[in-house]
Amino acid sequence: MTRKISILLVCCFILATHVVEAFYFPLHAPVSFCTPAVQKYHEAEHRSLCKSDINMFVNRLDSVETVIPYDYDRYDFCQSQQEYSPSENLGQVVFGERITSSPYNFTFGKNNTCKKVCTKSYKAGGEEAEKAEMKHKLNFLLRGIQLNYQHHWIIDNMPVSWCYEVLIGSRYCSPGFPIGCYVDKDGNRKDACVIDAHYERAQHYYVFNHINITIFYQPLIDDTNLLVSAKLEPLSMKHKTPDECVFLNSLNYEPMSLQKSDLNKDLDITYSYSVHFIPSPNVYWASRWDYILDSMPHTNIQWFSILNSLVVILFLSGMLLILLRKLYKDISRYNQQDLEKAQEESGWRVVHGDVFRPPKGGMLLSIFLGTGAQIIITSFLTLGLACLGLLSPANRGSLMTCVMVLYVLLGFIAGYVSSRIYKTFGGERWKSNVLSTSFLIPGIIFGIFFILNLILWYEHSSAAIPFSTLVAILALWFFVSTPLVLIGAYFGLKRPIEFPLPTNEIPRHIPKRSCCTRPLPGIIMGGILPFGCIFVQLFFILNGIWSHQVYYMFGFLSLVAIILVITCSEATIILCYFHLRAENYHWWWRSFVTSGFTAIYFFIYCIHYFASKLTMHGWASTVLYFGYTIIMVILFFLFCGTMGFFACFLFVTKIYGSLNQIKMFKSDLKEETSEKTDISISEDMTKKELDIL
Repeated sequence: MTRKISILLVCCFILATHVVEAFYFPLHAPVSFCTPAVQKYHEAEHRSLCKSDINMFVNRLDSVETVIPYDYDRYDFCQSQQEYSPSENLGQVVFGERITSSPYNFTFGKNNTCKKVCTKSYKAGGEEAEKAEMKHKLNFLLRGIQLNYQHHWIIDNMPVSWCYEVLIGSRYCSPGFPIGCYVDKDGNRKDACVIDAHYERAQHYYVFNHINITIFYQPLIDDTNLLVSAKLEPLSMKHKTPDECVFLNSLNYEPMSLQKSDLNKDLDITYSYSVHFIPSPNVYWASRWDYILDSMPHTNIQWFSILNSLVVILFLSGMLLILLRKLYKDISRYNQQDLEKAQEESGWRVVHGDVFRPPKGGMLLSIFLGTGAQIIITSFLTLGLACLGLLSPANRGSLMTCVMVLYVLLGFIAGYVSSRIYKTFGGERWKSNVLSTSFLIPGIIFGIFFILNLILWYEHSSAAIPFSTLVAILALWFFVSTPLVLIGAYFGLKRPIEFPLPTNEIPRHIPKRSCCTRPLPGIIMGGILPFGCIFVQLFFILNGIWSHQVYYMFGFLSLVAIILVITCSEATIILCYFHLRAENYHWWWRSFVTSGFTAIYFFIYCIHYFASKLTMHGWASTVLYFGYTIIMVILFFLFCGTMGFFACFLFVTKIYGSLNQIKMFKSDLKEETSEKTDISISEDMTKKELDIL
């Protein structure tokens, strides 16, 4: 048996090597570009039109040193004369993406060495209100430079990336680039200042006001072209006059530097760009994201994590196989014994009359299980769609939109599971159960989310969700999710679960527990192994969230999710058996909390990540970080807890269902009769009660 499982795991591992890479399935057709002359020729020949104008869009600005993103318009940069914002989906709005048109527009095939976009003038003279506004704009810009805020530019629905050398022979391509860099009073160059020797003056801020853009395209047969990548190089360049734009080269120029003392002087900042078009026939449109994704050298670490997790699974599977073999022998021996010898048995068999006794707080447990089942199915459906390429980084906001829509539509599952479990426990307050399933966990999460949104509103952040979007989310909750929960509860209440053995009327006394069989040690141990299988993947997920890196490894994530399910299930079953063997039948809550305790380790790891990897500035960023972390911990707790509970439930139902039920009934009848005989009979006991005894 062990050999078969080992072979199965090896086969799964080999299969995983072919499925861990997610596909790219674009949901929009490629756009053809051509020169103005070719465009006119196509119009005359009535052929399919191609575009000659390339419009660039700008997104929000964010920083790894703060959780508060801002709109492009919040900074005093050049603005588009005709502002246009493409429609955004629900996921983009929730994530705080604010895409709008930019003043940077190009003509395909037309190179520009240095073209002025605009000049921002700041005059020291004038009225006090104008001075205060000027200082506020410059201070906001300098603070953004100090916190390393990043631009995010978009051409043809792909990021304009900034590629730079991180190691000898290794380059990293980032989908964003900084608005500037800073050198502190000790001469230490911060962030992007380290890549250019021009940025070396202490206590100076360097504004990246000139951008060298290179657009690569794939030529087609009909003189049309597809854009396959766009790269840039940000520079800080001081123009001789506000109306002049002369760019010599990347090695010979004077940078545009600022100091705090410059806030009281007249100042002009001219923004400019250069653009060049280069053919790239060997790069295809369908794989144009690869150069960004391939620059993240994390694949080897991922495989090491998977191998480590498989070792943990083999260890737990070996323990579980030994346990199951022993259980098989115990059940066979018990079913073959006579009644007298069966009554002398000890261990997990003697609690057969109490193992299915409803737990305390059954309503709360059923609510957690219903919501947990909803989260589990939402997670795996989302991962499946992501692995198919439907939720790739090119489809902006699609991941969050998919999660929210699936969660709302799967309210039916939450209502069905919660009401069926609650009915099985013998609960009668089914209305309270249904309403609590619909409002308890979603209400807690929405309450935390609303408080965090108030902080973002206070900070004038682009991540602050508009009131209209909040109303739309509430409408989905009240008018879609809640009715689906009610429908699911209607079907769940009709089918309570039938246990294989009856429950005794009098609860059995639980013997004194040893240290190892007490609840807390088992719960603490139960979450260690599942967390050990996922903590490497958690690092990349947290990097994607807080360091604004592109996360695309959904194949790895799916494999790790399956490993998490297996480890949670096996660890919970093993610990559940040890507690039943100690004649402790309170396994309902314990099985849920044991695997759910993995979320506590996740929270501890988030604290470690905050302290060691991030350098957050300001109270608002700290509150936002831990607020969003608490939401993730709650969801992860329900995910793991529900998975462990149902694994333990199937295990307990299976082993106790294998016992001889006739022998169990006779043994219980004799035991209860013996216990009732020892009870003193009161004088007012009725004759009917005496006859029953």
